[in-house]
Amino acid sequence: MLMAALRDLQWRRRRFAIAVVGTGLVFAMTLVLTGLANGFRVEAQRTVDALGLDAFMIKAGAAGPFLGSAPIPMAEVQRAERLPGVTAAVPLVYGSSTIPDGSSPRNVNVFGVPERGPGAPAVITGRSPAAPDEVAASTTMGRDVGAVVDIGARRLRVVGLVDDSTALAGQANVYLTVTGAQQLLFSGQPLISSIGLRGKPTGALDGYRVVDRGGAVDDMVRPLRGANQAMTLMAGLLWAVAAMIVGSVVYLSALERTRDFAVFKAVGVATRSILAGLAMQAVLVAVLAALLGSALSIVLGPLFPMRCDVPTVAFTALPVIAVVIGLLASIAGLRRAVGVDPALAFGGP
Repeated sequence: MLMAALRDLQWRRRRFAIAVVGTGLVFAMTLVLTGLANGFRVEAQRTVDALGLDAFMIKAGAAGPFLGSAPIPMAEVQRAERLPGVTAAVPLVYGSSTIPDGSSPRNVNVFGVPERGPGAPAVITGRSPAAPDEVAASTTMGRDVGAVVDIGARRLRVVGLVDDSTALAGQANVYLTVTGAQQLLFSGQPLISSIGLRGKPTGALDGYRVVDRGGAVDDMVRPLRGANQAMTLMAGLLWAVAAMIVGSVVYLSALERTRDFAVFKAVGVATRSILAGLAMQAVLVAVLAALLGSALSIVLGPLFPMRCDVPTVAFTALPVIAVVIGLLASIAGLRRAVGVDPALAFGGP
């Protein structure tokens, strides 16, 4: 029966090839959507890790050190440095601004960080900003060291480049001195967004609380929760589409092979053998589509304007899911084969 199923695949190779390609495209888009949703968190983790800090102190009512921050007086940094378990405390400023991009502005994430030490990201070219009118920019902005860029209402000179530094679905990160960020975001007032901490603080100042790196990452991706849920829903719908494509092909094959099934039953072939042949066809189509989809996702992912970072577990799980989809998709064909009357084998043409 398995050989007969393979022969049927060979006989109808064009139809099955179309099914493999169609299902492969669906699997590829599913992986790309998974990569885009995962990319939100990956870029947030990279942004937080680049600061090299262990924790962040924020106002008690604030949601986080970045998007959910509340202004903190600069003088609180010295008090935080004296807390038990803290080896270093640095001021951090965060906000959003825009840069010119053709006929329309483009959003950027503005960080005010110390010139050196904890909180300063590593630059791959040039140096960290040391004056209020200097900036270290992400390589995704396409600016070279020495270029002049307008950020908000200020004109700054690029003195360093940070490798592929983005957040919030591909928005470039720019790093200024704390004073430069205060001038850009707080009209020069001595305010900061959070206090970056090194060490293991055992407590916080009155009216403040401490969040770890995980909490900082959650704060960075919180506005993208709706987009993440939408992509997850779309991925689920695409899995259903893949099952329908494979199921329709197997069902059509079962309809065309009704006489074959009747002959198999008439000569005593067990029903489970017939079912195994149909299931094998569905699984083979799904697995080949999974391999094609994995390859296509690697090609299509970089074409999207946002970071697409497909987790390894998704590539590993796809063949397993494909087998399950193949088995589920073959149910319609299996029911058709079970209901075939062996007497059809002796009927006319």
